[in-house]
Amino acid sequence: MNVMSWMLVVISALVLSTAALSPVMAANAVMATPAKPIAVDIRDFTFAPKTLTVSAGTRVVWTNRDEEPHVVVSAGNQFSPSRALDTSDSYAVTFDHAGTYTYYCAMHPMMVGTVIVK
Repeated sequence: MNVMSWMLVVISALVLSTAALSPVMAANAVMATPAKPIAVDIRDFTFAPKTLTVSAGTRVVWTNRDEEPHVVVSAGNQFSPSRALDTSDSYAVTFDHAGTYTYYCAMHPMMVGTVIVK
């Protein structure tokens, strides 16, 4: 077998193997798609819902629906605090590790919530 024939066989094998793997690769890409963000509304000086249970890798988005500013703070310093959120402002955290994350509003400490990550 000469060099040109050998190269043609190798290139053909690579093309066929890539085509055969494409459905597998596409299926893995779909499975790796992150979960839809979970919304927490800040309304009437409460977090709604007050308690969430989510899978690891879930992004939680807090949105202030009050006329007063709020600051989302982790009770155990497990995630960075938000800046002061004015009306319609949002703040998001992606929870990558299992655990229980308690949080509160720094301006209104009676406002508390919990994210449970499985």
